[in-house]
Amino acid sequence: MATFTAYIEYDEVSRLYVGTVPGVPGAHTQAETLDELQQNLKEVLELCMDEHQELREHSPRFVGVQQIEVA
Repeated sequence: MATFTAYIEYDEVSRLYVGTVPGVPGAHTQAETLDELQQNLKEVLELCMDEHQELREHSPRFVGVQQIEVA
């Protein structure tokens, strides 16, 4: 079993939660609720792991987030 960290944002325009798993190609989805988003992320990660077998043994390691201010 692998554990992944998802980055989650709320899009006020579409009123959807958007989830992305950094380091996993194609691992992104959206949903109306956080519970639905978690289920969608689980499904997309299972599909990604089927396609990229190396993710089962070497999942990306989450380090953190940074906020960058630009003018």
